[in-house]
Amino acid sequence: MADRNKRLDSNIPGNFYVDATCINCDTCRQLAPSSFEEIGRYSAVSRQPVGGPEIHQAYQALLTCPVGAIGTEQNDKAFVQTAMGSFPLSIKDGVNYCGFNSEKSFGANSFLIEHPDGNWLIDSPRYTKHLVESFERRGGIAHIFLTHQDDVADSDKYAAHFDAKRIIHRADVAAAPTADRIIEGEETSRVGPDFKIIPVPGHTAGSMALLYRETFLFTGDHLWWNPHAKLLEAPTRLIWNKSALLESIEKLLEYRFEWVLAGHGDRVCLSAGDMHAQVQSLVARRQRRGISF
Repeated sequence: MADRNKRLDSNIPGNFYVDATCINCDTCRQLAPSSFEEIGRYSAVSRQPVGGPEIHQAYQALLTCPVGAIGTEQNDKAFVQTAMGSFPLSIKDGVNYCGFNSEKSFGANSFLIEHPDGNWLIDSPRYTKHLVESFERRGGIAHIFLTHQDDVADSDKYAAHFDAKRIIHRADVAAAPTADRIIEGEETSRVGPDFKIIPVPGHTAGSMALLYRETFLFTGDHLWWNPHAKLLEAPTRLIWNKSALLESIEKLLEYRFEWVLAGHGDRVCLSAGDMHAQVQSLVARRQRRGISF
């Protein structure tokens, strides 16, 4: 719960504000970019939302903030309920953004794929009654794909409730030691006709991406979209192995996809050709920078 006594001075006056407990995870800026910006070391309200859609987005950000750092001077219960009911947030073709990001994963995004052979949860949101009931209405969860050790959050609770099978790489298994399927090595593996598990070591030794129907690439902390530069980006710090990271980015040139859905950072949809060009550009930038990135 946000504390108005800790309201950051960087907020403009008005109903919505961010307090000093903000961890600058970027969640609010993804959901309500017209209202929230990074100012200094925190997010802040740079423009108060005006009109129904903007207010709705601001309440989505309030609910999703992993540390409850977003508050209002006057709460609108109708908007809160509408925003609550919007999660999981539909993206396209049965792919959803879960919301309710977890402090345990530093506010990482998580996603739900509704699939006729069993639904997939990619990384984990907070364990909340609202999401549990929503997942139940959609047929439960069969698989939980963990992109890397940092974003497991409450995956154990979801696995226990739904009897879901967790998938993690051997190199990161310490974060989920009771996982049901352990991926070994760096070879791509298939799960049925629609899913490819692609090891992409670099950020961590066991980082993995999940490719769904040659269209949606769930990247964890391996890749994300920079909406200001209009470029794909990859980590420049907190890297297990820089040369492995570059090789893992190059590896993605072998695959077709149109979406990047990241744990941290914005998601994006481009044509397959433009996405391939973006990956090529990222590889070229990193090669020019060498080991200094």
